[in-house]
Amino acid sequence: MKRKLIFLLAGMFASYSSAEQLTIDRIFSDPALSGTSPRALQYSPDGSRVTFLKGRKDDYNRYDLWEYRLKDGETRMLVNSDKLHSGEENLSDEEKARRERQRIFGSGIMEYSWSKDGRSLLFPLAGDVFYYDLNNGQPKRLTETEAFETDVRVSPKGNLVSFIRDQNIFVVDLKTGKERQLTTDGKGPIKNGMAEFVAQEEMDRMTGYWWSPDEKNIAFLRVDESPVDEVTRSEIYADRIDMIKQRYPAAGRPNVKIKLGVLNLDSGKTRWLNLGGNEDIYIPRVKWARSDLLSYQWQNRSQQKLELRFVDIPSGKTRTGLTETSDTWVNLFHDLRFLKDSDRFIWASEKDGFKHLYLFDLDGKQLAQITKGGWAIDALEAVDEGAGKVYFTGRKDTPLERHLYVANLDGSGEVEKISRRAGMHRIAFAKDASGYIDTYSNPTTPAQVSLHSADGERVTWLQENKVEQGHPLFPYVSDWIEPEFGTIDAPEGHTLYYRMYKPAGFDASKQYPVMVYLYGGPHAQLVTNSWDRPFNQYMAQQGYVVFTLDNRGSANRGKAFEDPIFKKMGSVEVDDQVSGVKFLRSLPFVDPERIGVYGHSYGGYMALMTMFKAGDYFKAGISGAPVTDWGLYDTHYTERYMGNPNEVPEAYKAASVFPYADGLKGPLLIYHGMADDNVLFTNTTKLIKQLQDNGQQFELMTYPGKKHSLRGKETRKHWFQMMKDFFDRNLKAER
Repeated sequence: MKRKLIFLLAGMFASYSSAEQLTIDRIFSDPALSGTSPRALQYSPDGSRVTFLKGRKDDYNRYDLWEYRLKDGETRMLVNSDKLHSGEENLSDEEKARRERQRIFGSGIMEYSWSKDGRSLLFPLAGDVFYYDLNNGQPKRLTETEAFETDVRVSPKGNLVSFIRDQNIFVVDLKTGKERQLTTDGKGPIKNGMAEFVAQEEMDRMTGYWWSPDEKNIAFLRVDESPVDEVTRSEIYADRIDMIKQRYPAAGRPNVKIKLGVLNLDSGKTRWLNLGGNEDIYIPRVKWARSDLLSYQWQNRSQQKLELRFVDIPSGKTRTGLTETSDTWVNLFHDLRFLKDSDRFIWASEKDGFKHLYLFDLDGKQLAQITKGGWAIDALEAVDEGAGKVYFTGRKDTPLERHLYVANLDGSGEVEKISRRAGMHRIAFAKDASGYIDTYSNPTTPAQVSLHSADGERVTWLQENKVEQGHPLFPYVSDWIEPEFGTIDAPEGHTLYYRMYKPAGFDASKQYPVMVYLYGGPHAQLVTNSWDRPFNQYMAQQGYVVFTLDNRGSANRGKAFEDPIFKKMGSVEVDDQVSGVKFLRSLPFVDPERIGVYGHSYGGYMALMTMFKAGDYFKAGISGAPVTDWGLYDTHYTERYMGNPNEVPEAYKAASVFPYADGLKGPLLIYHGMADDNVLFTNTTKLIKQLQDNGQQFELMTYPGKKHSLRGKETRKHWFQMMKDFFDRNLKAER
């Protein structure tokens, strides 16, 4: 209530001044409309400071390294990236792909890591490695080569720095500055210590090597891409066409071959581990339990089986600690935590239908279920072993909000909520679990960053980002529209959550056009009580009802809500979106003949499927970078949900857009980046060829040189203005 009152007062104050009109040009200009929210927030290992990356006011895509010192409450810039490198960065192809997989965009310092002793920081910049010593406050360049160094980190005891160069693992001794190459056969299709395409894009694993705690060994993956089909695709730029040969593992086709080895730094020798007779597998996670015990997660190709395996380093013996199975698929998580004071670990599982935390011993015996109930946790955040407490984020109160909770390690007692404000909380804990950083937002509050003690008490603001005079959002706040949230009871008996913006100057006696913004795919959720993309706000201010609904298959509602899409993509999702439109049609202020749909990536696929299969409900559609044929998409993602096309070809045919294309009734706009290496441009060229052969008219916009995310301020201004104009022509024109 207090927060709403503050926002209301701010709005009242703004109304006395001349409010500015929100425009697409302003949304994508400097300074960022949402303010200067830091990212990559971390506690130092000793807990004395918090570090983060922050974009500049004059260029929110240029990042520098900052710190907040808890002792004196001072915030200051540690490293000005311009002093180390200015001008354009010539990224390697590998780094471009890595950043695209991470969905990060910008220049300057894009990532960093702490030494374990908390005395120094490490970061790559413009292809070289820099080391920042807090004692003298000076960054030191560790490498200066034409090659591009990536995946940089400090060894556990702080003696060495490791990185990947030219597909091999290197280390630098920080005392002597001497560089050492640890692997030598990385070239061509062989990559050492690197994550393959599907690991980066689908498994959320961006590395391929792991230091042992005692700094004596490095576990690493050797990836052989030679079995993977090498496709030649065109990357079309404004002034040239690059013919790119890419190893792309399409569904049903061969994957990489992988080997897991343990390299001893003293001897320089690698011991290759026995992964079993089946080579057609995935290794999604690797983690050291102790210096003499390595764990890795083994996943079969169908992803219906996941094993946590342990390797005793002295003997080389491998055993299976626990096994997860499913008739559909087993989701991957990052919540494995080995306890320091005992031979126990925490593991996340969906075996009871919702993601919850469990305590096991190293023999795989379940000791306790830490959380339980008809709700899901998001992530394990911290463990206080001394107090027997486990901190985690989850959706216990509502699936629309992420909160911080605490539970007893032994599973006794009740779960307690720590975060207090309604909305979304992203948490980063101190190593000793004494406090945490909270990045918070709601629909009227752009991201605010605060420091808290473990019991939830706010210690200080790191970035209050208050919307007041001088804030970039302040001139627009009086016209800001707060969305409504609600539920729909679908005919099949399940509940669907929606978010709806009513148009500016709403008049219940009028009828308005609607933009349905959707994604619809797995492992995603759009309907949350959080800061939203400004384009939805803009379209509401332009006179549209803006509606979003999370259909079955989407995240944070439990496994039973996800599973209906198994081998049936593009079916139940469309049914649920139609239920959403039927609800819209029941509202007296909605014009049932002026409902349009827009989505990107899986949302682009969904826009096509709704336009093709439910054209009576969706009158105009925009499809961005769509998958049109799941046989063109990668193995790990597609086969997880659709099975292997060699075994279920009929499922793939039914899930492609082509059998339904003749159902198109209304105007359709398709756009795609012409250098997309994720959803290949071939998806769109196949579709437009069929539409042309069918004699069906459509609009097409292509973006030279752009990949899947269509990065760049000017590109995004054009992209979103194009979409607004399309909907205006087809949904706002007089009938």
